[in-house]
Amino acid sequence: MIDSAVDDRGVSPQVFRDLMAAVCAPVTVVTTMDGDLPVGATVSSFASLSLTPPLITVAFDRRSRVLAAIRDTGRFGVNLLGQSQAGLAVLFATRDADRFGRTEWHSDHGLPRLDGAAGWLDCDLSEAVEGGDHLLLLGHVVGAGRAEYPPLVYAHRTFGTHSHYGERFRPPITDSLAALAR
Repeated sequence: MIDSAVDDRGVSPQVFRDLMAAVCAPVTVVTTMDGDLPVGATVSSFASLSLTPPLITVAFDRRSRVLAAIRDTGRFGVNLLGQSQAGLAVLFATRDADRFGRTEWHSDHGLPRLDGAAGWLDCDLSEAVEGGDHLLLLGHVVGAGRAEYPPLVYAHRTFGTHSHYGERFRPPITDSLAALAR
């Protein structure tokens, strides 16, 4: 085990950053509109918060252009990326990239939705909570959809997926239909 270095405030930022890099996180691209232009950014600080009402959280650096647009519009979309979409995660994390010009997307209820994502959430901004150098956004989920794709996750500064996702047991559709008929 690596001992943590501390400074006068507690754990050093580098030790904290390295520790958090080891935590497996889902990879999302959060999108909204900035006037007539779609904007989006890769976000790995995403979590489910509440079932009733359906709430999620995402965190943004206070300097984010996407954060400013979300606060202006009061709405945002969360594209949960699939295992094959690591390239999109990198694209939407790259400054000054032509993000929407280099990927397939469409408008879904007025929000940019990336084609082929493993999941989609349409959110109204419920609250913005102060959190150090970031703001934690609480999104009220008003629409959702999913596809049966392995999720893209990020840990140890690399992309991957859940190790046994593709191996999990899935009964044939005929078994499922027979069970429903009973």
